[in-house]
Amino acid sequence: MGLARDVVIAAVFGAGGELDGYFVALGLMNVALGLLAGAMSKAAVPVLSRQYAAEDGTRRSRRRSRTTMSVAISVTVVGLGVATLVMQLFAAEIVAVLAPGFGPAEAESAQQLTRIVLIATVLIAGTNLLAAAAQSRRTFFWSAIQGVPFNLAMIVAAAVFGPEYGVTALAWGFVVGSAARLLVQLPPLRRIGLRLRPSLRLDDPDFRAMVRMIPPLLLGSAIGNVNTLVDRAVGSTVGDGVISSLSYAWRLVSLADTVLIASLLVALYPALSTAADDTAELRRLVDRGLSATVVVLVPICVGTAVAAGPVVETVFQRGEFSADDASTTATALLWYAPAVLALGWREVIVRASYALDDTRRPVAVAVVAMVVNVAGDLTLGIAYGIPGLAASTSLSLVVAAVGNTWLLSRRHDAVAVGALWGLLGRTTASAAATLGAALGVAWLVRDLPAIAQVAAVGTVCLTVFAAAALLQRGPEASVLRDATRLLRRPRARA
Repeated sequence: MGLARDVVIAAVFGAGGELDGYFVALGLMNVALGLLAGAMSKAAVPVLSRQYAAEDGTRRSRRRSRTTMSVAISVTVVGLGVATLVMQLFAAEIVAVLAPGFGPAEAESAQQLTRIVLIATVLIAGTNLLAAAAQSRRTFFWSAIQGVPFNLAMIVAAAVFGPEYGVTALAWGFVVGSAARLLVQLPPLRRIGLRLRPSLRLDDPDFRAMVRMIPPLLLGSAIGNVNTLVDRAVGSTVGDGVISSLSYAWRLVSLADTVLIASLLVALYPALSTAADDTAELRRLVDRGLSATVVVLVPICVGTAVAAGPVVETVFQRGEFSADDASTTATALLWYAPAVLALGWREVIVRASYALDDTRRPVAVAVVAMVVNVAGDLTLGIAYGIPGLAASTSLSLVVAAVGNTWLLSRRHDAVAVGALWGLLGRTTASAAATLGAALGVAWLVRDLPAIAQVAAVGTVCLTVFAAAALLQRGPEASVLRDATRLLRRPRARA
């Protein structure tokens, strides 16, 4: 649904300066979320998962969970309400910093869009916290479908109202869609016995356990958003449409992680939190998560690099999205390709660290990765434009994935080093075979329509990588076999 949303937006608005302002406004809204909401929702899952595991069915234990969640939501809403008001008042000054290359008209549009999308911060914060509460009790359906009403609202805003009202329709669609996401999280509350009431009992011990995790999580969320803001600030000085092209390409890169790895983490994160005191089980879960990540993302990574042009042409090139827009977006996608695997790998490792209540070391690694990204933006980005900006992001994510893995192994012994080296060796061999086959097929089908090229390259990547993984008989091969069994028996349990 998110991809369909972006296809519609691309067809209506293309990749020009008008849409650049919308993406800058979203970047500022994400900073507001990163200030509190993202950190609070990530801190909630380990605490609530352990509460759930310790519940004995008594009214007192259930009341304990309700109190903790009520305080978390109340504090988050109040804090974000104040932050949003401040950003509303200083929208002009903030946009001037975030997009120094904008002209007067573009800057004024970005300010207006910023004031609109900031309304959604409280709505998204409530959604994330309610979803975390449900996930901690192994209820995943409602949090999983929250993107459906949101993206439907965005599609209607772009397709129906966009031609008449421009990007302002997108901003209001974002607010309406965020409200719909929140409403979708209400049905499971009764089922899990969570009756929320406003509360500011800051002395609640479990809430205080969350609070102890928040400062580094807060910094980590802010760092991730700073990277995006710097990318867009430098992009605004390179030329019109650069920010939009980078955003479209990043959407394609993050699609696999959003659909597949994020779905894996929804179930894996509470399990990791419950296994925090069992090192052997924790290592097994981490190894399983990394194996699944490799199986899913490596063939996608290779296919994205080999068929970047046909992929962008197939997905976006229609309506106002011109051939030039497709070319610049494909360039960004090519240089973003290594980030496909690095992003998913990092998320599995970081969630394992959070499950161990270690939020400081991932932040330290994030600071190093941010420095790499910013330095790359200010050198490669300015010198080479889109390729430099995208390559800087990819390099920073690789640094983050490697650094977090090393720290998780060294500090917590939660990664089996021998098994990890074996996984990397087998993956390299499988990826090399996949790349060679994909390049050969791409050359053979180069004169076919773009969609046929994508289908051919994608099929070869998936087939060759799966065959190579099965022949090497590593743990990732068992992931493939289990996936096959689950597809044949949908109700079987993993």
